[in-house]
Amino acid sequence: MQAEVKGSTMPVLEVYLQPGEQLVSPHGELSWMSPNVRMSQTTSAGGSGGGLMQGLKRVMGGGSLFLTTFEAGGGPGMVAFAAKLPGHIVPVDVGNGRSYVVHRRGWLCGTGGITPTVAFQQSFRGGLWGGEGFILQRLDGEGRAWVELSGELTTYTLEAGQTLLVHPGHIGMFQAQVQFSITQVPGIANKLFGGDGFHLVALTGPGQVWLQSMPLPILAHALEPYLNVSGEQAAAGGTVGGIVGNILRG
Repeated sequence: MQAEVKGSTMPVLEVYLQPGEQLVSPHGELSWMSPNVRMSQTTSAGGSGGGLMQGLKRVMGGGSLFLTTFEAGGGPGMVAFAAKLPGHIVPVDVGNGRSYVVHRRGWLCGTGGITPTVAFQQSFRGGLWGGEGFILQRLDGEGRAWVELSGELTTYTLEAGQTLLVHPGHIGMFQAQVQFSITQVPGIANKLFGGDGFHLVALTGPGQVWLQSMPLPILAHALEPYLNVSGEQAAAGGTVGGIVGNILRG
């Protein structure tokens, strides 16, 4: 299997499949593909079994019950995924003790040996998260995964015991050996979290961390003053949380 990331500000990932090779995506949100590529759905990936139970765990974490698989028939094929926001598409190799934790919408696709699971879920009252909460997913198994990160990237290599405090929205991806926890800064109100206070993610090394400058929830919050929220929209949840929730669900 070969892959190429094309473009700069709004990159496109093109994956070239040989017969018998399989690509897995969590959303099935392909942009274009060659006509000989077949699509199907499954509740498990990576040959790890689990089936329906594995799919239900993803649903409980806010994900999809099914994963979409792509296979080429009768010759080589191609599948392309375009970035949804300005940013980067980053390839990572999973296996041999390497696993990654990524933000909820970060995993774009991967080879058939990638196994996605829910790594963490934290609920906040409304605000920036639209009632969906802060969710991280973990990529295990064996193969290559491609992760979509929004805006500019800043990477850090944390030494053992070194800690970085990060706004949850800016968490892009980190190596699974990095320890993480949610910490609340007392006495500071923050409407982004619906009055829950100011929450930060404590990342403690060793391991590498990728931070994104323009996550979708923060972008939606920045656009709120320019959105014309009608009475019908307000009744349907036209607050920051409602708008962001509609965007994330769309």
